[in-house]
Amino acid sequence: MKKLRNEASLQHGKTQSDLFESLHDDMVIFILCKLSSTASSPSDFIAVLHTCKRLNKLGLHPFVLSKSCSKALAVRAKNWCEEAHKFLKLCVNAGNIEAYYILGMIRFYCLQNRGSGASLMAKAAVKSHAPALYSLALLQFNGSGGLKNDKDLGAGVALCARAACLGHPDSLRELAHCLQDGYGVRRNIAEGHRLLVQANSREFASVLRVLKNKSKHINFDFGLLNDYGFNQASRQMHPVNKFMVEWFGSKENGVPGPGLKMCSYKGCGRPETRINEFRRCSGCGKVNYCSRGCQAHDWRLNHKVECAPIEEWMGHAFDDVEEEVNMNGEDYVMDDRTVEIEEGEVDGIEI
Repeated sequence: MKKLRNEASLQHGKTQSDLFESLHDDMVIFILCKLSSTASSPSDFIAVLHTCKRLNKLGLHPFVLSKSCSKALAVRAKNWCEEAHKFLKLCVNAGNIEAYYILGMIRFYCLQNRGSGASLMAKAAVKSHAPALYSLALLQFNGSGGLKNDKDLGAGVALCARAACLGHPDSLRELAHCLQDGYGVRRNIAEGHRLLVQANSREFASVLRVLKNKSKHINFDFGLLNDYGFNQASRQMHPVNKFMVEWFGSKENGVPGPGLKMCSYKGCGRPETRINEFRRCSGCGKVNYCSRGCQAHDWRLNHKVECAPIEEWMGHAFDDVEEEVNMNGEDYVMDDRTVEIEEGEVDGIEI
């Protein structure tokens, strides 16, 4: 294009300067930073790098890579290669927090490089990355990458509390149930109930934000929202979860290895790292979850209908309400049916 512009200028007997070449590098880097931090897909950013040598060089500047958002780093599992790995490592070296988390999760679960993956997630957690804090908490609760005795419930609670302070809904829910059950922390039923209400409120707010983005004029039809919006796919999948779903979905029978299972919530993508690592639903014994957050989301979206006939569930729900009223003389606000999940031979934990 530049050659054609110069030839056209010569034909008209005058010279033409290239305004792009006259821009200072700092200005171009600033523009590329804005692009990398707002890109909706990797192609939006990569296409610019392929435009010319100058953009390719400046696009790989550490300051540009450090600002890249999760969507700009959302590599697809089918496109995974050494070049994609190298690009994520460049972003890690530039100090990109999202790259720490994405590459850490890929290495820990997909490439089975447990030590390096956990280290990268820890670096993101130190920089107050809420999903990384939550993922590390699940590693501690499940003893992922090690033996069953390697669990550290106290560390899991502490990590969940930190992520909850940052407003992470699943961490709030996990911490609430830990408090209600005395799981890794001193039991406090009232505080656990308060955190559950707060987690539900945050999830409901996220549903409204999604609907608001889809339409400027929202008709607040709670029948459409269904269960106050919780049956909608309000939980936005992080790009690395999509990567893991695709990665393990391409494996034979969709399992990570012999005897290992995937988290039954389709938006998670986490696999077991040892047999019977995840807890299973004691209602049907057919599904397994890496966390209470995934159990809650899958219950609202799918498992509520699959676990037991809806007529049976409704009957038990009404019986429970009547029993509570008769015993205490007051009404209670009932949440979705709580499902007891258990791990191997260990007693179930009601959540």
